[in-house]
Amino acid sequence: MSAPDHPFPCIRLEMSPAVSTSDVPILSLEKVTKTFPGVRALSEVSIDLYPGKVTALVGENGAGKSTVVKTLTGIYKPDGGEIRIDGVAVQFPTPQSAENAGVTAIHQETVLFDELSVAENIFLGHAPKGRFGLIDTRAMQRGAQEILDGLGVKIDPSTILKELGTANKHLVAISRALSVDARVVIMDEPTAALSHAEIEELYELVDGLKAQGKAILFISHKFDEIFRIADNFTVFRDGQMVGDGAIADVTEAELVKMMVGRDVNQIFPERDRNLGEEVLSVEGYDHPTEFADIGFSLKRGEILGFYGLVGAGRSEFMQALFGTTKPSAGTVRVDWAEVTICSPADAVSHGIVYVPEDRGKQGAIVDLPIFQNVTLPSLKQTSRRGFLKLAEEFKLAREYTERLDLRAASLDTNVGSLSGGNQQKVVIAKWLATEPKVIILDEPTKGIDIGSKAAVHEFMAELAAQGLAIIMVSSEIPEIVGMSDRVIIMREGRIAAELDRHDISPEVLVSHAAGIMEATA
Repeated sequence: MSAPDHPFPCIRLEMSPAVSTSDVPILSLEKVTKTFPGVRALSEVSIDLYPGKVTALVGENGAGKSTVVKTLTGIYKPDGGEIRIDGVAVQFPTPQSAENAGVTAIHQETVLFDELSVAENIFLGHAPKGRFGLIDTRAMQRGAQEILDGLGVKIDPSTILKELGTANKHLVAISRALSVDARVVIMDEPTAALSHAEIEELYELVDGLKAQGKAILFISHKFDEIFRIADNFTVFRDGQMVGDGAIADVTEAELVKMMVGRDVNQIFPERDRNLGEEVLSVEGYDHPTEFADIGFSLKRGEILGFYGLVGAGRSEFMQALFGTTKPSAGTVRVDWAEVTICSPADAVSHGIVYVPEDRGKQGAIVDLPIFQNVTLPSLKQTSRRGFLKLAEEFKLAREYTERLDLRAASLDTNVGSLSGGNQQKVVIAKWLATEPKVIILDEPTKGIDIGSKAAVHEFMAELAAQGLAIIMVSSEIPEIVGMSDRVIIMREGRIAAELDRHDISPEVLVSHAAGIMEATA
């Protein structure tokens, strides 16, 4: 038995006659709640997705957008509320069940398999079958070619994925999402790895999907994209839906106000800002793919905030400054002397340390006890003639963990058993024990409770008062406003603005980060 010409369902992307839209949503979230330990990620949120329309989901980092995507695609199960398709309540216990219901997603970070071909990646898990239930390779190749042609992508379906560049891999991920008979297409930051020409092609793709009556949820922090392709908008803030409507009825300034429309009501420590001499300067720092022309100076006792939306390049720059990745150009001076940083050991030797965002994987060894984590970069201080001195290790670890008010049964406690806030304190203590000149704190209070946040903020203020220079990368606007002496805002790998303390406001931060030319008042 020969296989039919089109043995699998796929989306044809040629512009077909316009499909009439409906006032009845294909998919709805109704008062959906999702809670994780200590955090309510979604609080009775609602959103409607209509056929033939694009709904933009807007919100700053941590607003709950990714949680919504994972809930709609069966990765998370909601704790309350309903998901409805055509008005009927449904449940998605697995990603496969969501896909079977016609919901597909193009994730910001899609897992593909480098050793498989393009066609195999596109149809992984739902490849067309021939006789005896075996995969019909020829039909799979034809199907992949049809989808790629519809996207206007010139990629041979037989190409092994690892031979492609980043942008083409992203287009393969899009093709994979479109290889099922989807009624709802979720696009989560789909243009992050695409060039300008490829973004224009994506816009054409979206227009084609709309013409076929697909409901599209489009998540982006780029306002030009939102106003280019969206019909409707929904704004999330702190896990709540705070506004929705037609995109034609809202301005960029109004969206920004909805995104950040809260008072900076956290209590931050009062500080005497007595800044000293310049301790660090960076000029012309470039990376081939992540950032370009980064330059700034930093003084003793200063807290310099770095703000930006997803993909702005902040963490990538900090990792290069610390020597974990290599820049293509740039100069670093410490105390006015030019230094070379090719590795973290070089950075530490020049007085620059880095507390990473992912403390569990990059900041600490969770299976080791507290005292060994704290003393790991300072073994010269705790050893004699090549032998570790246990008493010296405990003495050094106790000094810095007590300064941070770390709560643990003993210094023998494994780091993995500590709370997120106490793990963060261990990582900070580890680097403070090296007596640095500059400390880089990448999302220093991410995932920790309010009490621990306050303790970290108090300690940051103390460190600055003692003359330590601090770079603070944060996505939390209250933290940026409440702790920074200056703020550098990054967008798409470049510095978009530099603000003095008195010029910082939530609206100005988001406006610059989102690329809105005129910052809102």
